[in-house]
Amino acid sequence: MRILLVHQYFLEKDDGGGSRFNEMTKVWTDKGHEVVVIAGMVHYNTGKKRDRYKGKFIYKDEFDTNLTVYRCHVSEAYNVNFLGRLWAYFSFVFSGIFAGLFKVSGKFDVVLVSSPPLFVGIIGYLLSRLKRIPLIFEVRDLWPESAIDTGVLKNKFIIKLSYWFESFIYKKSKLVNTLTPAFQRKLVDEKGVDKDKVLMIPNAADFRLAERTAQGFDVRLFREENSFGDNLVIIYVGAHGVANHLIQLVDLAERVQDKPVLILSIGAGMQKEMLLEQVNKRGLSNIRFMDPVSKAEVYKYILAADVGTSVLKKVDTFKTIYSNKTFDYMSCKKSILMVIDGVSRELVEKSQSGYYVEPENIDDFVEKVDLCLANRDKLNEMGQSGYDYAKAHFDREVLAEQYLDYFKKVTGKV
Repeated sequence: MRILLVHQYFLEKDDGGGSRFNEMTKVWTDKGHEVVVIAGMVHYNTGKKRDRYKGKFIYKDEFDTNLTVYRCHVSEAYNVNFLGRLWAYFSFVFSGIFAGLFKVSGKFDVVLVSSPPLFVGIIGYLLSRLKRIPLIFEVRDLWPESAIDTGVLKNKFIIKLSYWFESFIYKKSKLVNTLTPAFQRKLVDEKGVDKDKVLMIPNAADFRLAERTAQGFDVRLFREENSFGDNLVIIYVGAHGVANHLIQLVDLAERVQDKPVLILSIGAGMQKEMLLEQVNKRGLSNIRFMDPVSKAEVYKYILAADVGTSVLKKVDTFKTIYSNKTFDYMSCKKSILMVIDGVSRELVEKSQSGYYVEPENIDDFVEKVDLCLANRDKLNEMGQSGYDYAKAHFDREVLAEQYLDYFKKVTGKV
C-alpha cells in the first residue's frame, strides 16, 4: 500500500518532541508499506528553518527505508503579526499543493491529513480529488477552538472562515480520526459529523524505544553525571509555547526552593526566552531549561527522573486532549503530575499513574509535589500502573495496525 501523509509538523530524525507519525510511519514501513510525507520546513517549536532548507522551495529527503519526506516552504513570519501568521498558514498550503502535484510521483491508495493547522486540509482535499484517492482527516487538536482560546487567532473573518472550512473538510473526508473520546463526542454531538465516519486512534506510547533505551542503561550513573543528587527530579518534555504556560514550572520552582526538588524542562518554543529570564530574575537554581535532544536521549532523561509532568494553560478546550508526553512517561514507568483537566485527568486517575494538579493553581502544585516527596516508594508503584494501563490501551504498534485496517476499509483492499 502507498500512503500519502500531509503533516506540516512531521519531525526531523533527531527531534525529541511528540513524534506520533514518525513512529506510526515506522511501523507501516516495517510492514512493507510505502509512505510519502508532505511536511513543512519550519520547526513547530522554534519557528525557524534549518540551514539546509534555506533558499529552497521543496527539499526531498529520503528519510528512511520506504519513507520519503518532501519538506515544503513555510514562511517564518508566523510570530511577526496577524498577516505574518496568515501567510505562514497559507504558504505551506501553496507549497504543499505544488509538491503533491509536481514532485510526488506515482499512484497512492489513500491520503491522510493531520491537523492542526486546519488549512492543511486544503492540500489533502485537492490531492484526494486530483489523484482520485480517499481522504482521511485527523484531528490532533480542536481547531479553531484551541487557537481562539490561546489568543493565536483573533480575526473574526478568519475565525468564521475556519469554522466553515472545518465543516467542509469533515463532509469531504471518508473518515475522520480523533485522538480522544472528548474529540469524538464533540464532533458527533456538537458539530454534526456522521458518527459512522468518526473513529478514535489516540496518541500512544512507544514501548519499543523505551525498552531499547532501558536495556543496559545505568540510571544511577546518569543521575551522577547530571548532578541530580537525591533530589526528586520532575521532568517536562515538549513545547515551550503560549499554550503550555510553563511559567507554572517556574512558579513551582520558586515555591519549593527549600525542598529536595529539581525541575528539568527539555524543549523549545516562543516562550522559552521569557522563562529563562524569569529564572535568572528570581535567582532559581532548582530548575533547568535544556535545548531539545533526540528522542532516544529524551528517554534517558525520563528514565533517570522520578516524575513526569504534562502542563497546559487553563482553558476549556484543553480538557479534550491527551498530551503526547504523558505516554512517553508511561512507557518509561514514571508516575505523572498531570496539570491538565478533563480527559487527561481522567486518564491519570483511571490508570492510577499519578496525581492531578489544577492548572494555574500553584498551591495545589506544591501540595502534590509534597505528596510525591512523602511517598517516594509509591511513585514506582504508580509508574508501573501507568505502564500496564498504557500497554493495554495505548500501544503504538497496535494502534498503527488499526490505522492500516481503516486504510484497507476505505480502499477496499484486503
